Amino acid sequence: MARNLLIERYTLPEMGAVWSEQAKFQSWLDVEIAATEANCRLGRVPQEALDTIKAKASFEVERILEIEAEVRHDVIAFLTNVNEHVGDAGRYIHVGMTSSDVLDTGLALQLKQSVVLLRKELDALAEALRSLARSHKGTEMIGRSHAIHGEPITFGFKVAGWLAETERNRSRLERLEGDVAVGQVSGAMGTYANTDPQVEAISCEILGLVPDTASTQVISRDRHADYVQTLALVGASLERFSTEIRNLQRTDVLEVEENFAKGQKGSSAMPHKRNPIRSERIGGLARVLRSYTIAALENVALWHERDISHSSTERMMLPDCSVTLHFMLREMTAVVKGLGVYPENMRRNMNVYGGVVFSQRVLLALVGSGMSREEAYRIVQRHAHSAWNSDAGNFRANVEGDSDVTSRLSPGQIADCFATDVHQANLSVIWDRLAI
Repeated sequence: MARNLLIERYTLPEMGAVWSEQAKFQSWLDVEIAATEANCRLGRVPQEALDTIKAKASFEVERILEIEAEVRHDVIAFLTNVNEHVGDAGRYIHVGMTSSDVLDTGLALQLKQSVVLLRKELDALAEALRSLARSHKGTEMIGRSHAIHGEPITFGFKVAGWLAETERNRSRLERLEGDVAVGQVSGAMGTYANTDPQVEAISCEILGLVPDTASTQVISRDRHADYVQTLALVGASLERFSTEIRNLQRTDVLEVEENFAKGQKGSSAMPHKRNPIRSERIGGLARVLRSYTIAALENVALWHERDISHSSTERMMLPDCSVTLHFMLREMTAVVKGLGVYPENMRRNMNVYGGVVFSQRVLLALVGSGMSREEAYRIVQRHAHSAWNSDAGNFRANVEGDSDVTSRLSPGQIADCFATDVHQANLSVIWDRLAI
């Protein structure tokens, strides 16, 4: 297959460049040239004119803005500037087209490339999470519900949950790339009255897009709302991961910790501080992404076949969302790669109050011995609450000193209740699903 230099152009720049004024106008020019080439293939534009346009068509951002200040129309200003470069051949540009054909199809190129870059960063995060999970498959820690100790898990198991969510987000972005890669060259009202549908088909093929199924004068904004909502959902996942890291880094927990670089300072007043600033930053930016979903949804309801109430919003929203999530993904990957993990603190926290977190195992053992569940629950709860929140509290010692327990359970059976093997015995199903 021949190289498509046009598509390759949109796989090279970083996210900021994708949403620059230069890139926007370049996408417009690519759409205009693609449409002109389509008309040429259909015998409606002389080959000589197409050759001239391809060779000479150019623009200057400052000149476009200068013209726009007078005409108050961005596409007209753009076309005026392009025609200053191509001369008489310019009369074959924009034939039968309307401004939205250029705006929306050019925007589709930017959105598509944006998703490509986001997928690349999400791939990097997935690999970092897989490596972290693999390294800590057997690193025991306490699981928590309602922020209260539950039962033992492993840190690798926790990270596996993050990886699974990241993999789902990868699938969402893969689907999104196809959903936004949609163009239109259908003219005013979208009826093809002044252009041939074949022009649209050929143009989109050249650009690496597919024609919209049934555009009006614009591509329906449900696609763009989907883009913003998907990015916000990915951001929400990153917030979940970063919030967990923040909680596990608390001084009274300290089971993991963001990398603290040499020379870094945590507080202007307190030299001891080592704060999870990157995780906090990720959480804050997730709120910014979510805030745009309302505007994106409200953009869907345009008047009749088009208005431009969506335009001003999108000029801020789409670049901002794209650049923000791109940055968040890089930050999250850096946090994961540099994360300090403290297994000794995990074991200490898990065994606080003499292994009270193994209460269910004792309960089940007593029930298995023939004791009623109600009676077993009463005994185990009493010993657990006696140990809870006491400096000298020791749940295991309480259990081993209760004749109602020792008359039914041998020392070996009691010891088995406090073993962690059972909590890891079936985790291989998770490792296999995620190739960890």
